[in-house]
Amino acid sequence: MSDVQEFIRKTVTENPVVLFMKGTAQFPQCGFSGRAIQILKAAGVTKLVTVNVLEDDEVRQGIKEYSNWPTIPQLYVGGQFIGGSDILAEMSESGELATSLKEVGAVA
Repeated sequence: MSDVQEFIRKTVTENPVVLFMKGTAQFPQCGFSGRAIQILKAAGVTKLVTVNVLEDDEVRQGIKEYSNWPTIPQLYVGGQFIGGSDILAEMSESGELATSLKEVGAVA
């Protein structure tokens, strides 16, 4: 396993909620990443780790290989790949997102 894959694996397994995104939670660098952050904040997430893929090309490529998903942002909850902002929006509307976040203790 490459260093990048190991970094990704450790990050998603050691934190309850991880969002690989373009930019930061404070300053998203793309609309989809911004939307993902808004959805997570609206869901009341308190334990969120974000990884800015624009700071590291290896991570940007590596996360696509890790999840076998071509686009960013990518959300992981409890070590499981959830999806991008469209899937987040659907899960938020159905209540699934809140349930998943509660299960990993990531909401107040």
